[in-house]
Amino acid sequence: MGAYSRACSTARPRRGPRRGPSSQRAVRCLAGHIWGYASPALPAHIYHGTQHQRFFPETRSTRRALRNTASPPIQLPPCTLLSSARTDRFSSSLLRAERDAEQLPLSDAQKRTIYALSTPPGKAGVAVIRVSGPNALDVWRHIVQTRHEGKGKARESCPEPWKMHRCRVVHPGTQEVLDDGLAVVFKGPRSFTTEDVLELHVHSGRAIISSVLNAIACLTFCRPAERGEFTRRAFEGGRLDLTQVEGLRDLIDAETDTQRKLALRNAEGATRARLEQLRNEIIQCMALVEALIDFGEGENIEEGVYEQARERVHRLRDNILLHLSDNRRGEILRSGIRLAIFGPPNAGKSSLLNFLAQREAAIVTPVPGTTRDILELSLDVGGLPVIVADTAGLRMTDDVVEKIGVERAKQLVKSSDVSLCVLTAPEALDRPDSGNWELQIPPLLAPLVTKDTLILVNKSDLLPSNRKLSMSATWQVSLSTGEGTAEFMKGFAEILQQRYNMLSDDGSHMEQPLITHARHRVHLENALQFLNAFLVTPPEDVVLAAEELRYAAQAIGRISGLIDVEDILDAVFRDFCIGK
Repeated sequence: MGAYSRACSTARPRRGPRRGPSSQRAVRCLAGHIWGYASPALPAHIYHGTQHQRFFPETRSTRRALRNTASPPIQLPPCTLLSSARTDRFSSSLLRAERDAEQLPLSDAQKRTIYALSTPPGKAGVAVIRVSGPNALDVWRHIVQTRHEGKGKARESCPEPWKMHRCRVVHPGTQEVLDDGLAVVFKGPRSFTTEDVLELHVHSGRAIISSVLNAIACLTFCRPAERGEFTRRAFEGGRLDLTQVEGLRDLIDAETDTQRKLALRNAEGATRARLEQLRNEIIQCMALVEALIDFGEGENIEEGVYEQARERVHRLRDNILLHLSDNRRGEILRSGIRLAIFGPPNAGKSSLLNFLAQREAAIVTPVPGTTRDILELSLDVGGLPVIVADTAGLRMTDDVVEKIGVERAKQLVKSSDVSLCVLTAPEALDRPDSGNWELQIPPLLAPLVTKDTLILVNKSDLLPSNRKLSMSATWQVSLSTGEGTAEFMKGFAEILQQRYNMLSDDGSHMEQPLITHARHRVHLENALQFLNAFLVTPPEDVVLAAEELRYAAQAIGRISGLIDVEDILDAVFRDFCIGK
């Protein structure tokens, strides 16, 4: 039996519980050190015993291995004492192992400092490159050179934060000057991500941006940021909650003034405050019920506490129901009002789309059935986002392709938020003996026309007289001459604003909607179910009633991200751009 095997057999008795692979590895490592087989996994020696004799190095794994061995204790042979020469060799091997470990490349999980371009790529005046993490100041020291009092190039190890510094951006390896710009440092936690943040303001050119990003990539402790990672760090650092994160994303994506105002309020925390008020009221009701559980009525608790909690929950339920019965106003305003234009062939639907877009977006010909598929455009109508869809003319046809287009048009009209029927004046208006014109809806279109359908009568220039329609939500125009188009646009915008409660009857602006995302509605509906369950719970089951209130508070908290949000974080942040 060799020395290594004897040591292992001595250190591990034959009897006793079987140890796992980690314990066996630790004992073999221990025996290797006893007989001179050095391993860099163990640290420096310790003194053991009253006589301060040098024994084998001790680590957590070896202590665990010795603790797991069966009695009697390990009997070390006399030769286990390490000589000074072997001790020196062991120490030198440890130093070499530490140097080798320092030279190993860091994994992405170990690189906590991230960087990305925070402005759109392309030619512009300024591009902002953002760096965030514990090594942001090290990035400054490697690639930023500043001038001070005419003394030439100088590097600041600790620049003054929250102040723009005129600087040169250099390559960390070659010291080549890449650009002349500005740099600013935000010290954590007083930064967007609550970490140290460095922003480089350089000229926005493709070559400059690429060279600066490549220079930062040469630093081994930095890595490119993932989509939305800067904002996710702000959320994890407590700078923002989930409603503010969603508001920030919507603010970046806003295309109309209404979307901007709605997103800005959410980003500033207005939705967070309203949700927190709802949650605090539920917690107050839960406190009343919990008091009954702990003390009971008659024991320093006034009577009627449970009924008081029920009254508060009734008001809370009515308030949540009011928010839920908003006809998806917030979600529609955020994503856009879907408007479907439909009507018979050659009524002027594509001409209306071109008029709204102020360009030739659709092909217009006198041939019936020119438009066969759905054509969509995003427009700003009275400050509201509107997604306008031009559809195929509705008629009976034997053409296979046109028949598919007609069916798609009917389905789109049924699923749209707003529908606008375009008719031609000579065919849709009859000729009464006296009074205004009367509108006649073609039989094929009648099933799609409801009380909320808007109607536009085109080609009014072909009418024999100037008599007007007296119906509400109906306009008479001529898209070829422009007659009546101004009145149509004004009335159309007012109807959209009133329909989605942006304006009240007296013309004043309404309160902003609370629900702007589908997940908000889901959690509020869950909270409403728990509140209803509380209201039907008898006072005898006060413990179950308290649990229903606790579930309701948790459902409200999930909207802001106060609890249990790990499963939705990726879905929230994946739609961000890389540098945000």
